[in-house]
Amino acid sequence: MFKDDFFWCQHYPQGVPHRIEIPNVSLYYFLEQAAQKYPAHTATIFMGHKLTFSRLKEQVDRLATALNDLGVKKGDRVAVMLPNCPQTVIAYYAIVSIGGVVVMTNPLYMERELLHQLRDAEAETLIYLDAMGHKVLNMVHRTRVKNLIVTGVQDYLPFPLNYLYPIQAKKQGQVLDAPGDRGVLHFKKFLQKYSPRSPRVQLDPENDLALLQYTGGTTGLSKGVMLTHKNLVANVKQVHAWLTDCRDAGERMLGALPFFHVFGMTVVMNFAIYCCSTMILLPRFQIDTVLKQINKYHPTLFPGAPTMYVAVVSHPELNKYDISSIKACISGAAPLPVEVQEKFERLTGGKLVEGYGLTESSPVTHCNPINGDQVSGSIGQPLPNTDVKIMDNCTGTKEMPLGEVGELCIRGPQVMKGYWNMPEETARTIRDGWLYTGDIARMDERGFTYVVDRKKDIVIAGGYNIYPREVEEVLYGHAKVKEVVVAGVPDTYRGETLKAYIVLKEGEKATEQEIINYCTEQLVKYKVPRKVEFRYELPKTMVGKILRRALVEEERSKLEENNK
Repeated sequence: MFKDDFFWCQHYPQGVPHRIEIPNVSLYYFLEQAAQKYPAHTATIFMGHKLTFSRLKEQVDRLATALNDLGVKKGDRVAVMLPNCPQTVIAYYAIVSIGGVVVMTNPLYMERELLHQLRDAEAETLIYLDAMGHKVLNMVHRTRVKNLIVTGVQDYLPFPLNYLYPIQAKKQGQVLDAPGDRGVLHFKKFLQKYSPRSPRVQLDPENDLALLQYTGGTTGLSKGVMLTHKNLVANVKQVHAWLTDCRDAGERMLGALPFFHVFGMTVVMNFAIYCCSTMILLPRFQIDTVLKQINKYHPTLFPGAPTMYVAVVSHPELNKYDISSIKACISGAAPLPVEVQEKFERLTGGKLVEGYGLTESSPVTHCNPINGDQVSGSIGQPLPNTDVKIMDNCTGTKEMPLGEVGELCIRGPQVMKGYWNMPEETARTIRDGWLYTGDIARMDERGFTYVVDRKKDIVIAGGYNIYPREVEEVLYGHAKVKEVVVAGVPDTYRGETLKAYIVLKEGEKATEQEIINYCTEQLVKYKVPRKVEFRYELPKTMVGKILRRALVEEERSKLEENNK
């Protein structure tokens, strides 16, 4: 399937192998090895509560036995609706250890989104957070779910926080659902009833699913991406090969990215288990809490999204915290502004590099070198064992020469098996083993790849093709701009008009004309935004990805309202 070598491998940083062996093992094997090699090493830290690898494996095995007794069999889908907490790690590894398929769902989803995922996955078991109990119990009867397991943040908090947390939550208006007599099982009590003798299941890592991960669904209902054990194991190994300085049981990983997103799941959770690293778990990204945790626990690795790094470098009291322990960060989910990258590296002394991936590839395919030349504006080079080509935009059948723009296509062991129950969509996205990403990109002679824009985000204004990302990069160079997104909004004359949505840095003021004048100095006339809107914040996903389509829909709704 693959060539012996790819031309970009000759330009890899020192120490990065051109190819790696992908073991034919399950994800659970990572945990088995970690508990065997470093039983007393801390696996997770959650608001002061610590679990060793030995204890973590014991909890995983207890839950695996319990789920098996509940009737969960190989291939059954089990939904997990939790933030980053020990229960998420325990549930994930317990499910995959018995051949179950994890369905990660966002705890903040509305009923409509949850209903779609639970119904589509045909999940019969759901592990959820007590604070979401009202929502779950209102809609679960419309699904195939018959087993409900509830847990709370307080279940894995140290004393006295475990007693104080429910009181504080109640004061803040949260309702922590108590299972009562409704047949709902309580996570911690459920585990205590079973011994840690996990049932053995024969798995085929290359073909058996470990995960049904739903895509963001910003343009419609989300699709279930089928990822096998081999896909996820391969991606962890690929990222590990890229991070040449990573030491077994020698790193501390900041778990700020949500594990219900595939980026956090692979690059934080699975990677940390594989490397026997300590995970510092954060249920949600709150900048003051994040800085306190960094100051207290000294993480060395901090994978994140650009908005997280923006929050760090923009914090008004950053000098109160020691963030010098951070040595490497991979940024994904959105383009990383050069100004943010440089400031973060200056403040921490560590490396912040931009990478790239998508749910359909487990997710990482590219990364800039941690030790070596970074190329600003690039997503980096393909990871080991990853083949890349750029195909023409129109038919997707003609390979483009180096430097030419086209659709980015990926082939490698991390590429999904397909979309759940969507053979036609799978056939459109995976052609002859190649994953067509929907991103417009170009590649240079060293393999550095530049994403120009999403295929569906190209703006056609007055007959010209405009790539919003190019305009955004220009605007990020403005001294007053903190965050920006550019989108094509409906226009009766030009079809679409370019509009910039801007969040200014704290204390700054700017006018629409000032921004337009700035762009006019650096862009050809048709690329200059015709409209500028200043906002206090931009709509984002849980991993900090700005929701461009939400803004376009907002504009469309306004236009329809005005035309009534």
